[in-house]
Amino acid sequence: LSAIIGYLLGSIPTGYLMLKKQGINIMTSGSGNVGAMNTFDITNSKVTGLLVFFIDAIKGLLSVYIPLLLFPFGFGYAAIALLFAILSHCYNPWIKFKGGRGLATSLGGTILIAPFIPALWLLTWILVYLIKRDILLGNILATILALLIILTFPDFVYKFSFPKAESISSLMFFSTTLLIIIFIKHIDPLMELLTKFNIINKKG
Repeated sequence: LSAIIGYLLGSIPTGYLMLKKQGINIMTSGSGNVGAMNTFDITNSKVTGLLVFFIDAIKGLLSVYIPLLLFPFGFGYAAIALLFAILSHCYNPWIKFKGGRGLATSLGGTILIAPFIPALWLLTWILVYLIKRDILLGNILATILALLIILTFPDFVYKFSFPKAESISSLMFFSTTLLIIIFIKHIDPLMELLTKFNIINKKG
């Protein structure tokens, strides 16, 4: 039930629907990513971009909140719902399994059950952005470093899960799976950045 709730909520293609009203196919415009950043790049509207981000975050929040209402103190149920929400957001079944990169949906859900993840991610992102002024680079490095910190200090991370996770291993599975999905969705922009910085050539 938790998986179904999360999957259905996560599969609402916010950016696609909003731009379709304007006669724009977001999947063939800009980067083709169905998320807030590409919405802003295409429309050049901060309001539209932020609205997509906010709604996508609400999808994650509701995916966690509803299972917690049904199964109080059930970290596992909420975690499963959020993972399925992120999965369907990133690989949306209604739009040929294309989607966003999962950051907004992850943020909305993890704030409720694992606030250490967005806290670690945001601190790293701010640091990288202040140095490099590159949003995508910040996204990628923040995801990698958050994953490394979680894997290195599992006992510390376990203390800040809410409701308390059933075990450290279940929390680690949830955290690593979430961050790996986000990282996979950032592989293409990572390759573009590596090419941009001449770390690899265009053919490489």
